[in-house]
Amino acid sequence: MWHLRRVPLLDGLGAEALGRLAGGAEIVEARRRHVLYLPGDPGSHVYLLHAGRVKVSKVTRDGKELTLRYYAPGEIIGETCLEGGGPREEMAEIAEAATLTLVGRQLFEEVARGSVVLAWRLALLGCERRRELEYRIEFLMFKNVAAKLAELLLQFGEEHGRDDPRGTMLDLRVTHQELANLMGSTRETVSLTVSQFRRKGYIQTDGRKLIVTDREGLRSLCV
Repeated sequence: MWHLRRVPLLDGLGAEALGRLAGGAEIVEARRRHVLYLPGDPGSHVYLLHAGRVKVSKVTRDGKELTLRYYAPGEIIGETCLEGGGPREEMAEIAEAATLTLVGRQLFEEVARGSVVLAWRLALLGCERRRELEYRIEFLMFKNVAAKLAELLLQFGEEHGRDDPRGTMLDLRVTHQELANLMGSTRETVSLTVSQFRRKGYIQTDGRKLIVTDREGLRSLCV
């Protein structure tokens, strides 16, 4: 109950409905790189993320990967299984040690059907995810590598950043290969662009983490 009350999607849900979810839920802790599910796995659960981060990707048969999104605490993952419970079409992997609540699809559906608030929020979430997908297509097709990387760094700063004397520390460990997977590019091209950004003073590095030092410089590349 303590965890569920802190999920924005469930905010305002009655005690009885929360109790039903809690009674059929399971809390798990998972380490980085643990795979929650793979394409073809049954869509049997939704996942509520309380701590850590989760990466969701599309993976081809020959091993190529396109990262769709990183999920932060408070978000729901795998909710597409509510559309009939078909098999998964994507891979979900722990990007940073995580605590999650697993709720069975059938139980979650039953609670949603009995709550106008939750059903409405799920509908709005579906609209939001569709807008994200449309933007993602535009992002991949019409922007050059520098613009893509600049937008990603600014987005990470908003979603996963914290204040640092040098700028905004991106509190998310992302390799150059993972950036390439997000951008539909290659690791070599991303590494070259990161080096260019560093020379121009847009970013700094601190171990494996990046620090955005010139937001306006990055924004100028996004136009």
